[in-house]
Amino acid sequence: MASAFGKILLISGNAEFLAERTRARAIAAVTAEHADCEVSEASASGLQAGELAGLTSASLFSDNTALVITDLQDTGDAAQAELLAYCESPSPEIALVLVHGGGAKGKGLLDKLRKLPAVSEVKLEAPKYERDYAQWVHTEFRDLGTRIDQEAATLLVASVGQDLRSLAGAADQLVSTVERGTEISASIVRRYFGGRADVRGYEIADAAIDGRINVALEQARWAEAAKVAPVLITSAFASGLRSLAKLSSAPSGMRDNDLAAQVGAPPFKIRAMRQQLRAWEPDGLAKALDAVAQADLDVKGGAADPAYAIERMVLKVAAQRRR
Repeated sequence: MASAFGKILLISGNAEFLAERTRARAIAAVTAEHADCEVSEASASGLQAGELAGLTSASLFSDNTALVITDLQDTGDAAQAELLAYCESPSPEIALVLVHGGGAKGKGLLDKLRKLPAVSEVKLEAPKYERDYAQWVHTEFRDLGTRIDQEAATLLVASVGQDLRSLAGAADQLVSTVERGTEISASIVRRYFGGRADVRGYEIADAAIDGRINVALEQARWAEAAKVAPVLITSAFASGLRSLAKLSSAPSGMRDNDLAAQVGAPPFKIRAMRQQLRAWEPDGLAKALDAVAQADLDVKGGAADPAYAIERMVLKVAAQRRR
């Protein structure tokens, strides 16, 4: 592996957890190369004129130094000029890591840094849609040496939520729990995360949208007993119905993969949604969404009986299906 000393690693993008992890791994690699390496950190927002020269000067305690500069987007003009001058001719004893928080601020500095031969960039953008989070989970498991199927990846996102730190922790837990070489399936995810609130919310919504009223009511009562926050259930209903509305308005003849990109759901879920949509008209979807919006207002506004608000929503949504 090439040495990081005399080089600059530029970490950019809006995924804070990924940036933290990439930075930590970079420093771990540097200290593995030189165990006595002195590591220091500074925020670019506080760099004064001439301060960078001190940070990148030889250390009294080690021949090698690792320097992390965060908040690159907030670098002042004087510090920018000094940083660019250093990066044009970096010290062979210093490993420099620069962290930019994403967005348009500081883009001019980024563009100049990208042109320098000593700078290598890692771009880290947070996923945007549900399918993107599922793909991120798939990649995370692959990097851990384990396979996860698409349905299981989507279910894990629904279970844990869209916080990357939590998803990474869930991936570590599953990989360390199952036998080596085992592919992670939806049944395995349900075994370890099936009781999580988000999963129950989506299960209730799917049952109501499918017209399985008894199942939806039973699960809603289970959720109440388990102290699941009612807003998680209304959110799951809103998400499911909006996705159906997007699917209903999509041009006919589109392939599942193209629809997935438009709706914001994985292809395998599109097939299930097509089946659901057969029982729904646009007017029914609109009325069902109105019922969900009212329930959401009720539970957020401290309705006297949130459980009743949820059950009433289940019945109203199911009632809008085409007979």
